[in-house]
Amino acid sequence: MAADNNRDWRVDVDADRCIGAGMCTALAAARFRISGNRSQPVDALIGEDDAVLDASESCPVEAITVRDASTGELLAPVEGEGRPLPR
Repeated sequence: MAADNNRDWRVDVDADRCIGAGMCTALAAARFRISGNRSQPVDALIGEDDAVLDASESCPVEAITVRDASTGELLAPVEGEGRPLPR
């Protein structure tokens, strides 16, 4: 298997925060689906995908988090981009 520079991301949707607005499915239809009036990632572990970062940043209740699967580093939502993170 050839090595590549892409890293894996872990995508999570907090079902308690999600309001089912559908921004994520509009921005990254291949990566999110609405089930039971809540968003779910199609796959929790994905390759890099800027559409998923956009979906996370656009979520009106910041229910979507994207992290580096290896390090746990938070990739989105990023404080200072869009709304500030809740404290």
